[in-house]
Amino acid sequence: MRTVLITGGTAGIGEAAVRTFANAGWRVVATGRRRERLDALVAELGADKVQGCAFDIRDDAARDAALDALPEGFRDIDLLVNNAGLALGTSPAQDSALDDWKVMVDTNITALISLTRRLLPVLISAKGAIINLSSVAATYPYPGGNVYGGTKAFVRQFSLGLRSDLHGTGVRVTSIEPGMVETEFTLVRTGGSQEASDKLYGGADPMTGDDIAGTMLWVAELPPHLNINTLELMPVSQSFAGFQVARKD
Repeated sequence: MRTVLITGGTAGIGEAAVRTFANAGWRVVATGRRRERLDALVAELGADKVQGCAFDIRDDAARDAALDALPEGFRDIDLLVNNAGLALGTSPAQDSALDDWKVMVDTNITALISLTRRLLPVLISAKGAIINLSSVAATYPYPGGNVYGGTKAFVRQFSLGLRSDLHGTGVRVTSIEPGMVETEFTLVRTGGSQEASDKLYGGADPMTGDDIAGTMLWVAELPPHLNINTLELMPVSQSFAGFQVARKD
């Protein structure tokens, strides 16, 4: 039985991924800050399938303590899914809060590379795989995307760099880059505005957490000689925006 560690497993894509992988016969180590949500997943799916680890992904000491305390059957990680991440604010750069920028960098970049480095020896030993959740924002800029888009561009490029460095080890690396997915993403980004979330997703038939989780499982269960380098997904209702033009009066 293979084991996957999924960060950000208490909501959205991460929560869907915990269910998807557990129901497909994987052991799952689910991480997140909300202990009650992790406990609910364990109760739903079974302690033999899911192990919850409650900690802030930015806290290296708490992360290491949780990993060191994993039961024997959950320690040999075959797949790392770096899903935890967030966007904060929709303002243009000149009006954005610097603290929000730092939280995005600390969560989307620093925590991701720290956990990846921590697990690389185990993943190399297992000839395992890494799936990093990037975004179409890594490729297509939009007003207010500033630092969020920059962090996701880092995730994409880091994935490609890992792929190069891990050449010959058998470890597969994939950057999954979704467009519009209806989760708590916009609620977090806007400080809890349900109105903003409803406006963004209303009538758009967006992708769901289950859609992306199923894609992750497909990538993970491909034959070991195949590697998906990058995978970009959008709902049919979403496509590429036009260029902005500022005109003189």
